[in-house]
Amino acid sequence: MLIREQVALAPFTTLGVGGPARYFAETHSEAEVIEAVEFARSRQLPLFVLGGGSNLVIADKGFPGVVLKVAISGSSSCTPPRKNPLFIAGAGVNWDTLVAQTVDANCAGLECLSGIPGTVGGTPVQNVGAYGQEVSQTIREVRVLDLRSLQIEILSNAECSFTYRSSIFNTTERDRYIILQVSFALHQDGKPSVRYADLQKFFASSTGDPTLAEVRAAVCEIRYRKAMLIVPGDEDARSAGSFFKNPIVPQSFFEELSARVESRGLQLPSYPAGDGFRKLPAAWLVEQAGFSRGYSKGAAGISRRHALAIVNRGGATAADIIALKDEIQAGVLNEFGIELQPEPVLVGF
Repeated sequence: MLIREQVALAPFTTLGVGGPARYFAETHSEAEVIEAVEFARSRQLPLFVLGGGSNLVIADKGFPGVVLKVAISGSSSCTPPRKNPLFIAGAGVNWDTLVAQTVDANCAGLECLSGIPGTVGGTPVQNVGAYGQEVSQTIREVRVLDLRSLQIEILSNAECSFTYRSSIFNTTERDRYIILQVSFALHQDGKPSVRYADLQKFFASSTGDPTLAEVRAAVCEIRYRKAMLIVPGDEDARSAGSFFKNPIVPQSFFEELSARVESRGLQLPSYPAGDGFRKLPAAWLVEQAGFSRGYSKGAAGISRRHALAIVNRGGATAADIIALKDEIQAGVLNEFGIELQPEPVLVGF
């Protein structure tokens, strides 16, 4: 395994900002992952695990330890007796490539997650979701390296404790595990999910039920319109995806805020989020707080096509991105009393 020094990290991220890694190791096997961990420990250096770089902001000063890029490849499918097909993929497999394989095999469960950048290993961490689906609905097992014992373990879906944009990997057991492989239980010849409003609108004039392939194509088209599809040369797509989580608030707070908003002639949109809670669209809050699409702050800005995408318009620094993030958070807090939480992982700050 080759370990390089002072490797620029910005090219490994979709946002394109960030300084260098003191050491950089690209690992293609479980043995190499363990070797890289042991290298960091032998020098008492901090360790950061890098996947596809799509949900990430790296500080301008970079990372002072070892950046371990998990590039374990390989995917396969099998159909256990009397069970749904299992798709098993290495953590380094391109996520959208896996989704395309499942759709080609006419297996339902991941079609609404088409077009999301990044790798398979990153999806369980934040329980990646879009257009009415979350990976937690299909994940059967996650194969991990436990950094406490340096032993490889298999975690069940239940052991991952998935909730909205959350799992043990980014909460209670943050920095304990390195994800090596994920298995997904899908539905052979299943019907695609068209529960989400954007998809229902897309197919409103269609006759008959859409196929999995048609839903995948529709999701990619919708993501493209919102600048949530990585397109080379498109500055509005040079982002870390949705920068803020949709806040979930108690029903009592929602009713109070809704009344205040209605007094200004506005309707507060919301969605059910379990007993006693409502989910609010962060994009609406951002725009109503005065941050319209296309808003710029130097080389950083908000996408012209999606209010939740903070973009690098060319030459932006990580400091520029964070300054805009802070400004938006302060504006929404002042306007609505809600502190938006960032979705991307912030490294080196």
